[in-house]
Amino acid sequence: MGLLDSFEQGLERAVNRAFAKTFRSGIQPVEIASALRRELDTKAAVVTRDRILVPSNLTVRLSPADEERMRSLGGALINELHEMLQRHATDQGYSFAGPVRVSLRADSGVTTGTVAVDSSTAEGRIEWRAVVDVEGRRHPLSKARTVIGRGSDADITVSDPGTSRAHVEVLWDGERAMMRDLGSTNGSKLDGIPTKQSALRDGQTITIGRTSIVFRVVPLAEPGTGTTATRIFDARNGDLA
Repeated sequence: MGLLDSFEQGLERAVNRAFAKTFRSGIQPVEIASALRRELDTKAAVVTRDRILVPSNLTVRLSPADEERMRSLGGALINELHEMLQRHATDQGYSFAGPVRVSLRADSGVTTGTVAVDSSTAEGRIEWRAVVDVEGRRHPLSKARTVIGRGSDADITVSDPGTSRAHVEVLWDGERAMMRDLGSTNGSKLDGIPTKQSALRDGQTITIGRTSIVFRVVPLAEPGTGTTATRIFDARNGDLA
């Protein structure tokens, strides 16, 4: 069963049978879902090797008649659209720069059966920051070289007797990361495999002694900034107008 098939069935549970005849003459909820999904695909922007940014604010503009019909569904429609976008982003490996917001708006300039999608994102202001999660605390990697160990002069100090004073270092150039064992007594592991030096990917775990160090790349964006684009989706023929 396809994603949109599941989406449409979910809506059927939320819609009173009285609306069924009405939907035949105007926009269908599944067509709004298709337009939103296409908007993410069209606006996806590769920011780094491991990050593809997509708009997080999406406004669906409908003809007044279509908007009134969709509004009759209450919050069920927005909830379904929100969940659909989250699933699609996960399936495609997309990242949202902020909380996902979906809204519907009546627009007399939009004809019946047509969906206009306005999307915005902070893609021009996005910054990707590397961090490591150690012993329940998150540490930003603010320097190109971060030393981790039990010594007081390490950049990140761990209270683990099984680690060396300067055990491992993490290198970050703003786009790529690397881990390197600093000649420690007990060695280092990357995702459970003994490793002296290796490139780092988001979500990988470095283990020194009994301490786990999870490497992450997280987005930082200024809310309320960015660019806006409008695309028109014609539900009658499946094309962008």
